[in-house]
Amino acid sequence: MNADVLTIEVFPATDFVATAGVTVGEALSFADELVMDDTYQLAALAKVQPLALLSGPDGLCMAEGAQNEVHLDSCVTLMARDGGTHDILVLVETSADTVANIYILPLGELSPSQDYRLVGVARHTATRRFAEAASGSFARGTHITMGDGNMRPIETLQPGDLVLTRDAGKQPIRWVGQATLRATGSFAPVVITKGVLHNENDLVLRPDHRLFVYQRADRIGVGRAEVLVKARHLVNGDSVRRRRGGFVDYFQLILDEHFIIYAEGIAAESHLVDPRTRAALPAEAGAFDHRQNLPQEYEVKDHILPSGRAADLLRKSSAH
Repeated sequence: MNADVLTIEVFPATDFVATAGVTVGEALSFADELVMDDTYQLAALAKVQPLALLSGPDGLCMAEGAQNEVHLDSCVTLMARDGGTHDILVLVETSADTVANIYILPLGELSPSQDYRLVGVARHTATRRFAEAASGSFARGTHITMGDGNMRPIETLQPGDLVLTRDAGKQPIRWVGQATLRATGSFAPVVITKGVLHNENDLVLRPDHRLFVYQRADRIGVGRAEVLVKARHLVNGDSVRRRRGGFVDYFQLILDEHFIIYAEGIAAESHLVDPRTRAALPAEAGAFDHRQNLPQEYEVKDHILPSGRAADLLRKSSAH
C-alpha cells in the first residue's frame, strides 16, 4: 500500500474506565457499546503512548507488526464537573475482523482521576476531526513570504495571491483554510523562538507541521543535506516549547502542488492534500490530489534526532 507514516499520541482505552452508570468498571468502547450519561475517569498513572499508523488510500493500519487495520469509530463528547466539554476520538484496531485493541485520542487535555460524563456520540464526524488533527497549520500572525519578497500575516492572504516557493518560484494560493482549536494536550502548538532557526519572529505552528532544512554540514548524521523535521521533534522546553492553554487560530495554505514556502523566514511545507487530510476540507479544496514533491526519506524520525539538541544542531548546520 502506498502510505505515509503518521504518529499520534493516544491512551489505551483500558486507561479510561467507567466509574458510574450502566457500564461501570468497563473501559471506553466503540459507539455501539456506549451508554449516555455514564461517567468515566482517566487512570491516575495513565500516560500517552505513541501510535504509528500508515495512512493511505485504503485507510489506516498499524505501521508495525501485522499492520492490523485501524478504524475511526466515533467522536465522543464528555462533560467535566465544571461544565466544560472535551472531545475524544475512538480508534479501533482489528485483526481477522475481531477487535484487537481500542485507543482514545483526546482532542484536548484530560486530567487523571476527574469525572467526565458521556454526553454525545457522533459516528460520522470522526474522519473529519481526525483529518483536522493530522493537518499541518500555521498560527494566526505568521508572516508568509510573498512572490514580491514582502512578508504578510497569513490571515490577510487570499486565493490568487502569489507566494514564494523554494523550487517553483512564485505560485498562486488556491485556498486558505482556518480553524480554531483548543491549545491543549498533544495538539498544543509549538513555538520556535525568534532566531532559533534564523527565523525573523517567533514561529507558531501545529506539532506535526514539517520544516525543511538544508544542512551545509551534516551535524545530525543522516547522510544527506536536505531534511524534513516535524516541529514537535525540535521541542527542548526552552527556545522551542509547547504553548498550552486557551485556543489557537490555525491557517492552511493550499497551492497547486505540495510546495515548500517560507514562514517567518523558515522553509516549511504548504498544506498537503492526501487521503489523510482530505476529509477536513470542503469539496473545492479537497479536489486537489497532491503528490509529495519531497521524497519521504527526507523526513528525519524522532529516534534519530538527539533529544533536546535538535534545534541547536540544525541551526548550526544550516548557517551560512
